[in-house]
Amino acid sequence: MTLRVGFDLDGVLADFRSAFSDLAREVLHEDIEAGRSPDAQPRSAGDIERVWQAIAQSHNWWTRIKPFEPGQIARLYALAREGLWEVVFLTKRPPSGGDTVQFQTQWWLEKHGFLMPAVITVPGSRGELANALRLDLVIDDQLINCAEVLGASTTKAVLVLRDGEPDSLRSLATSRGIGVVSTLEQAIDVVHQIQEMVPRRRGRMLRLADWFGLQNEPKRLEPAMPRPRVVAKPR
Repeated sequence: MTLRVGFDLDGVLADFRSAFSDLAREVLHEDIEAGRSPDAQPRSAGDIERVWQAIAQSHNWWTRIKPFEPGQIARLYALAREGLWEVVFLTKRPPSGGDTVQFQTQWWLEKHGFLMPAVITVPGSRGELANALRLDLVIDDQLINCAEVLGASTTKAVLVLRDGEPDSLRSLATSRGIGVVSTLEQAIDVVHQIQEMVPRRRGRMLRLADWFGLQNEPKRLEPAMPRPRVVAKPR
């Protein structure tokens, strides 16, 4: 039975935050992230908008973002081919100059080892999309997106919380039945485990949070507790 998986791009595969900060330094001539020094001031909405305008005017800006874990993108492709997974990449990226966001993202994924990727630009709710595509699992770095997925579909969700994110987010996610990992590598490991479980448990309520121990390592468990229904509106 084919496993259908949706991967968010920015924050999961692509290091958008660093790319945005680098561009902000060029546009604003200072660091966009407050808190790095005692004298740092929060950036205004106008400053943030100037950076987005620079992205809109930059030719194929989305092709220049660095990946978090380059080797894992090629690994994902190899495992998807081997396990017959149907992988879809989801993104809310706004347009930049040059080619379409979809084409730039496809080019970027192929450059890093995932051939012929399916990319969907998502202007609305991740939950509605997960339901429409009948996804088994969504990997995302935004808690609100994971909550939307749980609230609008039977799709399971895994939240990627990289180093430096508040610990409170982990507790909030797991309390809602969302699995939490720290890296793309761990997320791919979870997909590999689910591949073995889905044929036997499709349609049964599973709490991915119960797979994870204190060290963020997925455990081979099959809990039967139903997850709470969480409905969240997109920002």
